[in-house]
Amino acid sequence: MNDAQAIDIGATGKGSDRSRSLRYTWALILSDLYRYAGNRGTRSFLRHFLFTPGFKYSTVMRLCGCLKKRALMRLTVYPLLKLLLLRYRYKYGIAIPEYTKIGPGFFINRFGNIMINGDAIIGANCNITHGSMLGQMNRGPNQGSPILGNGVFLAAGCKVIGKITIGNRAAVGANAVVTKPVPDDAVVGGIPARILSMNGSEGYINRRVDPDYDTRFRPVS
Repeated sequence: MNDAQAIDIGATGKGSDRSRSLRYTWALILSDLYRYAGNRGTRSFLRHFLFTPGFKYSTVMRLCGCLKKRALMRLTVYPLLKLLLLRYRYKYGIAIPEYTKIGPGFFINRFGNIMINGDAIIGANCNITHGSMLGQMNRGPNQGSPILGNGVFLAAGCKVIGKITIGNRAAVGANAVVTKPVPDDAVVGGIPARILSMNGSEGYINRRVDPDYDTRFRPVS
């Protein structure tokens, strides 16, 4: 998967025309909700927004990213939501900027010490666990931030550093440090990370959604 393909995977951040649309943003939020609840109902939304830190953070984050691009909202509602997002950042230990490109079906498993560089790109149906980091490399051949394909699972404490691609359905093991590209369906672990198997993230990514907005990110499993 190349950079252009990754950027097109339900991206909501800089450079996406659809990211200005409240309808599109709401579809993304509901796709996230399905990953948590298995449905998109109002009752489930209220329950998870009130009691699930990961969903609460991603909902406010996505709304901030959308409203920041709308002239009137940028001067009125956005500053209030931004303050709320900053409060959640320090309360829950989740630092993901609102302009980060993140596809549908984003799932934050647990919370605390989750650090995502704003230039990282995250595909559809990805799971990020507590202690995970997508970090920027400031020099060398991999200068930049990571690109995650669809269905990627990041286990607790793992670090992915530099402009490297983590392939579709790949899994990164607990406390692994990844500084080289990971192929599709690979499981990597260790310091530095190496390929342990080709079993991928099967069994770790549940309640997936279609990454195509034309289907309104409909559930596929």
